[in-house]
Amino acid sequence: MKAVALETPLPVDDPACLRDVELPDPKPGPRDLLVEVRAVSVNPLDTKMRMRSRPKPGQWAVLGWDCAGVVRAVGPEVSLFAPGDRVWYAGAIDRPGCDSELHCVDERIVGRMPSSLDFPAAAAMPLTTITAWEMLFDRLRVGRGEEEEGRSLLVIGGAGGVGSMMIQLARQLTRLQVVATASRPETERWARELGAHHVVDHSKPLAAEVRAAGLPAPDYVVSLTHTAHHYPQVAELIAPQGRFGLIDEPPAGSIDIGLLKRKCGSLHWESMFTRSLMKTPDMVEQHRLLCAVAELVDAGRIRSTMTEHFGAIDAANLRRAHALLESGRAIGKVVLEGFGG
Repeated sequence: MKAVALETPLPVDDPACLRDVELPDPKPGPRDLLVEVRAVSVNPLDTKMRMRSRPKPGQWAVLGWDCAGVVRAVGPEVSLFAPGDRVWYAGAIDRPGCDSELHCVDERIVGRMPSSLDFPAAAAMPLTTITAWEMLFDRLRVGRGEEEEGRSLLVIGGAGGVGSMMIQLARQLTRLQVVATASRPETERWARELGAHHVVDHSKPLAAEVRAAGLPAPDYVVSLTHTAHHYPQVAELIAPQGRFGLIDEPPAGSIDIGLLKRKCGSLHWESMFTRSLMKTPDMVEQHRLLCAVAELVDAGRIRSTMTEHFGAIDAANLRRAHALLESGRAIGKVVLEGFGG
């Protein structure tokens, strides 16, 4: 099968950092789906793993953790899907990624693709959808009823992939006032289009920005990028007994959890790969949430966050996508479709 892979960590401007290769077709395990990959999207995770992956000599590392495709075969213990089903998923960090013509994935972390979307629009969404949903409802324990009336959520980095989904999920499924951060006119517009009630500038001190906008101290704060930089401001602005969530990797020693003590604030990590990596008993929750969001998409309540289509799935186009994400200028999600002739 065709695939895009790497042999050794290299910067994105090196043509050898990602290469077009031919690899053996994968064989599905007992609970695996064998998926024909139709479209993929690129996340900051891909750029990090490109610089961290060190396959053994003579082997290749395939990246890619956002996929939409068609089930071609199933393992003997599969019960949720059948050949021909259209699916979307992010995959597992301890298995090969989906930048390949065929891909194996455990059915418990796969959802039925929205019937109203094509493959590229669907591929833009799984990883960020799972991350945003798990952060809101599993880590921060945000309620979906009257208990959140009058409370607010601050999303730091609202125009990125996860922020774009978190704004939508919070608006559609909760009664929270949603405040996003952005620093450019185009990212502010994007956050407002997705449903943010207010947008503040994260290039300025956030506590002062929130106060200047006349907003109350947020009960929930989620930092999606540059957490080490924003954390002192978060500790200052968060409401007493507030909940703070993060997904990035601040340098060791950069987060002083003691800053939250006076307010009895709590800190929560989200990693959407934990369930599949640790084989947790509730691993199938990712299947359920992806199916639930597919219904929201088909009902017109959630939109795809695809903003760029970079063409076919090949090394040159993936290098372009990696470069855009590394520039820090991406809005929404970049997708690629098909493997050419």
